[in-house]
Amino acid sequence: MYTQALDIHPQLATPLVATEDAHKQTHFEETINHEGKIEPRDWMPAHYRKTLVRQISQHAHSEIVGMLPEGNWISRAPSLKRKAILIAKVQDEAGHGLYLYSAAETLGTSRDQMLEALHTGRAKYSSIFNYPTLTWADVGVIGWLVDGAAIMNQIPLCRCSYGPYARAMVRICKEESFHQRQGFESLMVMMQGTPEQQAMVQDAVNRWWWKCLAMFGPPDSDSPNSEQSKRWGIKRISNDDLRQSFIDATVPQAKVLGVSLPDPDLKWNEERQHHDYGAIDWDEFWATVNGKGPCNKERLATRVKAWEDGAWVREAALVHANKQKARQSKEAA
Repeated sequence: MYTQALDIHPQLATPLVATEDAHKQTHFEETINHEGKIEPRDWMPAHYRKTLVRQISQHAHSEIVGMLPEGNWISRAPSLKRKAILIAKVQDEAGHGLYLYSAAETLGTSRDQMLEALHTGRAKYSSIFNYPTLTWADVGVIGWLVDGAAIMNQIPLCRCSYGPYARAMVRICKEESFHQRQGFESLMVMMQGTPEQQAMVQDAVNRWWWKCLAMFGPPDSDSPNSEQSKRWGIKRISNDDLRQSFIDATVPQAKVLGVSLPDPDLKWNEERQHHDYGAIDWDEFWATVNGKGPCNKERLATRVKAWEDGAWVREAALVHANKQKARQSKEAA
């Protein structure tokens, strides 16, 4: 296209390019309107690409940083069985991060660029991971509530208009569903234990409940980018609707578990056929998003240290890959 532009009169260049872009824009919109998939080599608007890079990379960062609160408990798990389960889960989260970084790379952004944005604090990740895990019950509650909220948020992404992201989410959601069941089972065992264990579970639920509701993002009225993302088929369901679905699904689970949810305003509304719930503390949410949560600095410092400590591994892998490439070239010659 650049070569063709050099061969035409300057005054005609802009209208022709604009016309070509208009045709591409029409094809792009028709693909999305017919529930088709946009693939890496397809034309896409710059803002669509930028939105996807931001969302997918932040999702990847969340998976990687999300390993830390639970990873702290691997050496302190109460049994060999729980240790093995937790190791497997943390390993799954690492894999999710790799799937998502790979999906984001298909949009022309390198993994080094994404990680640099994370390590310098320019990129965000889910605010939920900036809170401490104080007891073993927190690990179960993260599985039940945090992963449960993640599943509610992520299942619609399996139908995302961008192909690589949608396909990555299919496997991720299957594994996250398993994590949610693991967490619930762990809490159920504790609730059948001593009064101290039961109190531990209730305390963890009290501390994580409101934070999980904030995971779905600000109210729709305060989320200006949501409508555009919905038109593009990136986002399928609004923040408030996802939050409502999560509450409606979790209330009966809490009854089975035998815990109470810390919201005096939580009650069934027969007219709406949904649960009413109290006000979320959005000031705390935004403070945590902007780096003022209890563990923001700790989480970021841990990730930066891991990156720096792993430099020799990356260098060794690169040297090995270059040697392999040189050997294959020599054999081919």
